[in-house]
Amino acid sequence: MPRQPESLDDVTSALDEAAQMLRQIRELCLEDIIRIASLSADTLRRGGRLFFCGNGGSAAECQHLATELVVRLTSDSTRGAFSAMALTTDTSTLTACSNDFGFDRVFARQVEAHLNAGDVLFLLSTSGRSPNLIQAAKASHEKRGINIGFLGEDKTPLNAYLDDALHIPSKDSQRVQEGHLLCGHLLVHLIELQLTTSK
Repeated sequence: MPRQPESLDDVTSALDEAAQMLRQIRELCLEDIIRIASLSADTLRRGGRLFFCGNGGSAAECQHLATELVVRLTSDSTRGAFSAMALTTDTSTLTACSNDFGFDRVFARQVEAHLNAGDVLFLLSTSGRSPNLIQAAKASHEKRGINIGFLGEDKTPLNAYLDDALHIPSKDSQRVQEGHLLCGHLLVHLIELQLTTSK
């Protein structure tokens, strides 16, 4: 019989917190998810693009969600590709920009290069305080892009530069990132429904 970990109470507590967060997302975030999905689908429908940026675990979620959009969410889908790009994955660009302009400009420089007016920039953050995300949001607005934040429970400095936001009802970074991924999957699902049923 395997020995139970000493931190079993911590594990069950984390699972309870996650379950409670999911219930709160259903109660508090449903309208936000639907609204953001409709905006994203409209952007793609008229030939626009979706961009994603974030740091650390949020960077990984950016790559994950952009991939789901470009490829597909489920294996039974026969839809075409959607235009989405994670600004977190090109190591040559990331390191060159960090070296030449500083890490605060690592996403803003790519926004300047790729984003067009009316495109959507998703900014994923548990703190909402990262200077490189704030700089990216500013650069997006200068190009008349639409900024959407995936954040934690609290209002943050990044909110001042957003056109819309999804606030996960938790202050715990782990729970917030879990909520971002769930809501991101729902976002992709709703985008697929809108773009495949409107043809």
